[in-house]
Amino acid sequence: MSEQTERSFQKQDAVFLNAKSVSKKNSRWYKDIGLGYKTPTEAIEGTYIDKKCPFTGNVSIRGRILTGVVVSTKMKRTIIVRRDYLHYIPKYNRYEKRHKNLAAHLSPAFIGVEAGDIVTVGQCRPLSKTVRFNVIKHQKKVVKGSKQFQKF
Repeated sequence: MSEQTERSFQKQDAVFLNAKSVSKKNSRWYKDIGLGYKTPTEAIEGTYIDKKCPFTGNVSIRGRILTGVVVSTKMKRTIIVRRDYLHYIPKYNRYEKRHKNLAAHLSPAFIGVEAGDIVTVGQCRPLSKTVRFNVIKHQKKVVKGSKQFQKF
């Protein structure tokens, strides 16, 4: 509970802080989001408080699971994920490259997410005006050599 950076007191909803017997053993609440994704060790052992985190907060992952490349990490606890895809043009019998950007909440459980990393995001309830996804898995950027289309 040392992560008090906001103006209001930050605490987990499921943890009662005013217990008569002091027990630091189970003072952190976390959950398994299911779908075969493991809970990060930072979510289990960390001290951060994030009510929008799928592992320690009040958010459930349901709906679509998408992967993409991180473009921007400039916002606080929010990243921009770029999803590249190919669109077929029947007249020319060819494909063109297209992309969509989507905003996703980045929990403090994922340390060191940078631009170029591959993340898996899961759909959740609306967290803000543009954020409807939560990061559930993170893979470091793999350097392959020459310049190429990111996803394929």
